[in-house]
Amino acid sequence: PGLTSGMAAVSAGTSHTCALSNAGGLKCWGRGLAGELGHGAFANSLYPVDVSGLTSGIAEVAARFLHTCAITTGGGAKCWGQNGFGQVGDGSSGNFRNTPVDVTGLSSGVTSIASGNNHSCAVVSGGVYCWGSNAFGQLGQGAADGTAHPNPLSVPTLTSGVQSVVTGDLHTCALLNDGSVKCW
Repeated sequence: PGLTSGMAAVSAGTSHTCALSNAGGLKCWGRGLAGELGHGAFANSLYPVDVSGLTSGIAEVAARFLHTCAITTGGGAKCWGQNGFGQVGDGSSGNFRNTPVDVTGLSSGVTSIASGNNHSCAVVSGGVYCWGSNAFGQLGQGAADGTAHPNPLSVPTLTSGVQSVVTGDLHTCALLNDGSVKCW
């Protein structure tokens, strides 16, 4: 209900879905017990609800396991939901966010964003930054260290020339401007 026209994009997580309107507003529904709906409560919703503070000005959304991230029309990154490994990127870990928070240091230049199982990544001015769990090397730091990184880390081998980034549960891939793909 309420999404019969005017929608620009949709992204589905494990148990929740978010839709972006042509006007830049964001609505989510489904499981919300980890705050992944972003509506200010730790509660499920059978119907689309506005994401707190994001009723306009959003360019892209990425829902995944129990958290969600979005790009603002100004190129900033915001995330919300489960944050046990720092996957919302606000410098903290071990808690939940039921409303969107700014990703530390990513207030402009973000052109692509992805949410993995317990990590997130973004393309910023052509380079890749990732944050959250690095248990399997999914942050692109060259080795798995098994720790939480609640602030974005630059992927040292991808500092320019990246078009977009996607995440799986425990891995990440980037599409480069030359048409090649790199995964870790």
